[in-house]
Amino acid sequence: MKIVIDCYGADYSPDELVKGAITSVNLIEDVEIILTGNQEEIQKVMDEVGYKGNKIEIVDAKDVISCNESPTMAIRRKKDSSLVAGLNILKDREDVIGMISAGSTGAVLAGGLFVIGRMDGVKRPALAPFLPTMTGGKTLLIDCGANVDCKPEYLQQFAIMGSIYVKSMLGIENPRVGLISNGVEEHKGNEQIHQTFELLKNTPEINFVGNMEAREMLSGDYDVLVCDGFTGNVALKSAEGTIKCFMEVLKQEIKAGGVRAKTGYLFMKKALKKIKARLNYTDVGGSPFLGINKILVKSHGSSKAKTIYSCVLQVMEIHKSNYIEKMREGIKNSSIAGEE
Repeated sequence: MKIVIDCYGADYSPDELVKGAITSVNLIEDVEIILTGNQEEIQKVMDEVGYKGNKIEIVDAKDVISCNESPTMAIRRKKDSSLVAGLNILKDREDVIGMISAGSTGAVLAGGLFVIGRMDGVKRPALAPFLPTMTGGKTLLIDCGANVDCKPEYLQQFAIMGSIYVKSMLGIENPRVGLISNGVEEHKGNEQIHQTFELLKNTPEINFVGNMEAREMLSGDYDVLVCDGFTGNVALKSAEGTIKCFMEVLKQEIKAGGVRAKTGYLFMKKALKKIKARLNYTDVGGSPFLGINKILVKSHGSSKAKTIYSCVLQVMEIHKSNYIEKMREGIKNSSIAGEE
């Protein structure tokens, strides 16, 4: 299986992206990686690491799309960028199963739409990461930033797409769908939420369990969390920030607590490591862009080698689940197929 990695546009480009690719081909037997970006710089990192294998291909692409550029204009003008080069490889080569980019989210989304294209019947593709839950499972947040302004019909389809994806990836036959609102009561929320609630309540393909509050996101009581991209992005970053804050405050209090706190830490060390592992997004991978014709994963802008390795595993898992065909079939046969 061949996977493209865009090596530029991220905080630690190209070093950590290249190191993540090397880790992947060293640890995973049936994967090959195609790296796009400045060939000389990428080769320099490979030489420094000491990689001498034949499972990594470099495609030279000198331009870089930054987060400060207009995504649409950058995709159209910078044909020799690492991102566009990778997208074209993903589109044109049948032996390439997916692509990973930690670059500009807007540019990745624009490229996914304009270069790869959305599936027939999909109104708006969406970014949908898995989040860890308190019960040890996962919950899907859809959308987390691709569509800031959404019509209720888009959210209805997000619920359908999210349910198909969760069923495909986690094997949950009847995923519980919750609509993020400011209260669980049916009358809570703004006009968008009210209209979406009525649509979801009457959508036969999903198991809609009602409104839910953001504080219950990680409770494990929901399998799919539906919202517009603005709400989802704020919720996702709030959750990441809260987890980071909790771990840092815990570390500070242990250091400041003297001998008794440090002794307690020694007894709790194994449990605390398990907690950190369960809440660490670097082990989860990135956010797949659901609703386009190939697997495209947006990784965190601050991704390091371990995160890229997790994304490679994620792309392989998505491919093996036959998600693309299941999503096409599910959208085609949905009760809202053909509506716009």
